[in-house]
Amino acid sequence: MRCGLIGEKLSHSYSPLIHRMLGDYGYDLICVSPSELDSFFADNDLHGFNVTIPYKKSAIPFCKKLHSSAEKIGCVNTIVRDKDGGYCGYNTDYPGFLYMCRRAGIVFKSKKVLILGSGGTGLTASAAAADQGACEVITVSRNGVANYGNLHQHKDADIIINTTPVGMYPNNGESLIDLRGFPQCSGVIDVIYNPLKTRLILQAEAMGIPCSGGLPMLVAQAKYASEIFTGSEIDDGRIEEILTKLYKAICNVVLIGMPGCGKTEAGKLVAKLLNREFVDIDSEIVKKAGMSIPEIFSQKGKPFFRTLEADAVEEIGKLSGKVIATGGGSVLLEKNRLNLKQNGLVFFLKRSPELLSTEGRPLSKSLEALMEMQRIREPIYRAMCDAEIDSSGTLRQAADSLMEVFHAYPYN
Repeated sequence: MRCGLIGEKLSHSYSPLIHRMLGDYGYDLICVSPSELDSFFADNDLHGFNVTIPYKKSAIPFCKKLHSSAEKIGCVNTIVRDKDGGYCGYNTDYPGFLYMCRRAGIVFKSKKVLILGSGGTGLTASAAAADQGACEVITVSRNGVANYGNLHQHKDADIIINTTPVGMYPNNGESLIDLRGFPQCSGVIDVIYNPLKTRLILQAEAMGIPCSGGLPMLVAQAKYASEIFTGSEIDDGRIEEILTKLYKAICNVVLIGMPGCGKTEAGKLVAKLLNREFVDIDSEIVKKAGMSIPEIFSQKGKPFFRTLEADAVEEIGKLSGKVIATGGGSVLLEKNRLNLKQNGLVFFLKRSPELLSTEGRPLSKSLEALMEMQRIREPIYRAMCDAEIDSSGTLRQAADSLMEVFHAYPYN
């Protein structure tokens, strides 16, 4: 049996990996341009397939039958052939969306819900919120009655849901709204799953608002789609099992800490233990500049170095499944912290100033300078990190401690 996913742009998709863990069938990514949609439906050899942006509405006319939820909502994301070869359309996004919300502890009853985006996923979120007892559901679009120019009229929203692709890879870092303008907000959902945490989700976390990125919805809807493809039930517990595996595979391991604390060497050891690519941000800066870091500081100055560093962090932070060693001062800029956390599990390697290496480090001129630097930076390291690792012993001990935390971390 061969299945797949159709959409216009699919390079970021994790669906094949998820379906390999769900069932014994082939699953391919099939990019289809708008002009090719008719010919795809007229001639393909798939038993069933998922549908993503921008075809969740436009696939409906090709379906001979629609499941009740797909017909009610007005979009499909799962299609299978019946015994006569005709297409049957389902909406497995609907139960997947509700699973994600329950998992995040977000309850819709008697709440005002603000949905960003009027596409297929927006329609699904709107129907789900209404069915769960929301007192008001407002859909925001570029040209609708509720639009991005009058969002202030809905500052009393309780739950905010982003169903647009704004902030999705490779355009990481973008966000349609600032949550500080919604003082009553008690829940945030972003259906984007790459990056794992969009700027919207990172802001919600920083404000202590219950929230979820889109990966749980992606896995849950895939589980329900797989049941339709195969005709076999799958226990809901598989969703969490797959989520844990995905988070471990996707999350970058990010090492932060003072200059000379061992981030590079410990990172190399961790990368070897995890069979991952190791990326050193300082090394990337040196490659781009064509000179050593001391030379950059002496010839170009500290501001120039920080600009190069921010550019490197922005690009490297978009990657997934890497081990990343940062420069000691890279976390001083908020944008860098966000770019590292969007796909990263962050480890603070802590070492006393007396043990820090100073060779080739322009800002580490004396023990006094290091102690003052640590006084300023350590609160930032601690606030940013997911775990602290003592690197006062051997680097192998630090790497082993990090690995222990990595495998035991409660990703769910």
